Amino acid sequence: MSKRCALIAACWLAAGAASAADLVVIGNPAAGPLTKDQVADVYLGKNTSLTPIDQPDGAAVYSEFYRKATGRDIAQVKATWARLVFSGKAQAPQQAADSAAVKKAVAADPKAIGYIEKSAVDGSVKVLLPLD
Repeated sequence: MSKRCALIAACWLAAGAASAADLVVIGNPAAGPLTKDQVADVYLGKNTSLTPIDQPDGAAVYSEFYRKATGRDIAQVKATWARLVFSGKAQAPQQAADSAAVKKAVAADPKAIGYIEKSAVDGSVKVLLPLD
């Protein structure tokens, strides 16, 4: 392999590693664990017993979360929510400004769940589901 190819491959691998954060679904410390299917149902409007808190749709973790938790891309998720909101069946998840805001909202509401980077977890919230 040429030096140029090796350099390109190294940059590509580093970029991929940097963008793939370890994400976790969090809840209030009193909340119980959730399955991946339960999280997907909440974030796709099929289960309204919990309040989903979203990251901004431009955040890197936003698309990664939906891909890992629901197996859908952002266009599919937005189409799902457009149908639900238009039909009056559900309200789209509230978006918080960043992981710190998600953590604060989830800590304050026993029925709220959110997703943040694993490194941002502290004692104010509980990890309900790690996302691989």
